[in-house]
Amino acid sequence: MLDLIEAPKAGFSLDLDSTVFLREGNQEGAAKGYNPGRPGRKSHHPILAVLVEMPFVLHTWLRPGNTGAGRNVVEFLKEALKILPVGLKIQCVRADSGFFDQKLLGFLEEQGLPYIVVARLGAPLKGMLSGIKDWTVVEGGYEVSELRIQLGCWNVERRFVVLRERIREGKDAVGRKLLDVPGYTYRVWVSNRTESAVEIWRDYNGRAPVEQRIEEMKNDLHADGFCTKAFFATEAAFLGVVLSYNLLSLYQAAVTRQSGYSKPSTMRAAVFVGGAILGRKGREVVVRFSESWGGLKKHIALIEGALKTGKSIAPPLARPPTSEEKWSGLAIAGCTI
Repeated sequence: MLDLIEAPKAGFSLDLDSTVFLREGNQEGAAKGYNPGRPGRKSHHPILAVLVEMPFVLHTWLRPGNTGAGRNVVEFLKEALKILPVGLKIQCVRADSGFFDQKLLGFLEEQGLPYIVVARLGAPLKGMLSGIKDWTVVEGGYEVSELRIQLGCWNVERRFVVLRERIREGKDAVGRKLLDVPGYTYRVWVSNRTESAVEIWRDYNGRAPVEQRIEEMKNDLHADGFCTKAFFATEAAFLGVVLSYNLLSLYQAAVTRQSGYSKPSTMRAAVFVGGAILGRKGREVVVRFSESWGGLKKHIALIEGALKTGKSIAPPLARPPTSEEKWSGLAIAGCTI
């Protein structure tokens, strides 16, 4: 399927993310873990790598519910990168604070991959942020700055990009508050890219669609609804949903690119599902389509083209034998024996 993708000249952005599949019961791998929707309930916790510009799920694992977001992410990413065809470029790897880990950052640097990862604001980092004096004002009430830090558990110094937003009435400010600096919220990223702090911030904002894509798989394709007792059977069902999602993306890229990206539920209503009943017109068998189906007029040419091929979509079913023919066959078989 990846050979059918037309890659952007600059390459794809590869976004790492995880989600929660709520479970009811005692299925294999269902365990209590991070579950903001229903704390204390069992869940599965899949990880996904998504090519954003397509969109296309490059790789995924279904994991037990008590698995941390970034656990074994390096091995996961190694598998994902092996899937890529020769010549398909990754321009940037982006991830939230659940993947803020020295092992992942070191691996990306070894592979020569640009990255932007949200920093986890522990006490040492908060103290350094509160001491920043030089800020660049950006439109909309934002200010940006940057600094280079080597955290205690790291073996190298890395670049941190900082965005702060003034808290205002009537507008929700995204980010975390620092007790030492009231009146602002902060967002912090670690990156090995060389662009300005503003460009890093704006590029990371392009990561928002990955969460929408995951929600589409859950809401439109019921990715979290197929659950069996066996863990690997549940994972197989999940992979089937991912396959369907990727096929829909390829279909849109090949057939409906001019109309932009549509959600699976929109595709189902506009392209694949139309009400119809089988009936008769005189002595002819006919199929009557619903006129209220929005996709009927634009698909008439396609339907007519299919009817002109002169070939059946499937061979007709053989007529079941009568009871007399069944007994006749048994009698002949008996004589032969």
